[in-house]
Amino acid sequence: MQTPFRLHDFILVVVVLLSMAIAILFPGFGARFQTLPVYCLMINFFLSYLSIDLADVWKTLRGNIREIFAFTAIKLALLPVVLYGVFYAVAPDYALAALLLTGVSTGVVSPMISNMVKGNSSLVLVVVVITSALAPFTLPALVKVVIAKDAAISFLAMFKMLAMVIFIPILIVEIIRYLLPRLVAPILKIQFPVSLLMFALINLGVFYRWAPFFREEPSVIIIATVVVFVLAAIYCAVGIFFFRKGPLHNHLAGAVMLGNINNVLVIVFSSEFFGPVESLVAAMYMIPFFVIVIPLRYYRYRKTRYLK
Repeated sequence: MQTPFRLHDFILVVVVLLSMAIAILFPGFGARFQTLPVYCLMINFFLSYLSIDLADVWKTLRGNIREIFAFTAIKLALLPVVLYGVFYAVAPDYALAALLLTGVSTGVVSPMISNMVKGNSSLVLVVVVITSALAPFTLPALVKVVIAKDAAISFLAMFKMLAMVIFIPILIVEIIRYLLPRLVAPILKIQFPVSLLMFALINLGVFYRWAPFFREEPSVIIIATVVVFVLAAIYCAVGIFFFRKGPLHNHLAGAVMLGNINNVLVIVFSSEFFGPVESLVAAMYMIPFFVIVIPLRYYRYRKTRYLK
């Protein structure tokens, strides 16, 4: 039986939390990395996209078009608006964070998480590619439509930022695949240590600027942790419910596609256009990002046992 966590996952969570703490405690040190987050994010996306084969995506898409696009509409449009409304009524300070996390693309490592819980990883891969391609358009549109009165932020500025960090890495990956395919394997071998470094530099370059806020309001960190676990539970429940009439591996895929999100993109995006709360919530989501493997494995165990 596979363990719920790999050592790499534990190390990643520790590095994320430690680098965030260092930036808050030593803002002068973090300020040295203030120009790096966007570029570090692009490197991380490049490394993640390198393991995705677009040929597999088209194969799966052809057989599940209606279901995939209905799910995508819920993921990128309907659910973000609903959860924004819920949080606006219950915890208004965290409503925007809920909107951003819910409306961002599915995480590029989701197929790996799906494999760990024996979900339909081909389906997950398709949704990763589709939501990644659409997010630069849909996320800024959500922000402008839902919080138009509160946000005087240019749609074009948000689109340019998201398009740059998502599409440029995809383009570079495809160029390497076709012109320098021998580079793929060596690059993938160093994927984890490089990604680890990028996560640390992103947090150092983002959270230093809000050090005074976090020192004055430490309770925000605790509340943010509660918020991300509530969001993760909702995501998994909605994903399972959407595919409830399908096979078990689709239930698990639905939970993974909603629960494993590009939260690091939200960290950088929030730091560019919003405030400390949104970036903090996105950073804290790194914990449920991996923890959801445990309840999903339990869900699979219970369902399999019931079917027997």
